[in-house]
Amino acid sequence: MRAALVAVATAPPKRFSGGGYWEAMKGEMSGWFEVRSDGPGRHHYRLFCLLDYEAMGREKPLLVVIDGRDKPFRTVLPNKDYAEVRALGEEYRKRNPRSIV
Repeated sequence: MRAALVAVATAPPKRFSGGGYWEAMKGEMSGWFEVRSDGPGRHHYRLFCLLDYEAMGREKPLLVVIDGRDKPFRTVLPNKDYAEVRALGEEYRKRNPRSIV
């Protein structure tokens, strides 16, 4: 399994609202957020993020990028990919203080 890529910022998600770039996920990915971007040839790029309100030693919530994926235009990621992202999120949440880079 890949190690979690963790980047942090203190900006709340509403700062990313509008334009379809920041989307709250549903179903099994409830509690997750997806940052969407399209690249050349209409290729889709996705960042899977969590808001961390429980990180020790932090005054503000952290916007944590857990993983990134890409996919061809008008396709969906396999369920296996979503399961891998959730597992990375669980790994991140198990440590407090958090592993932050």
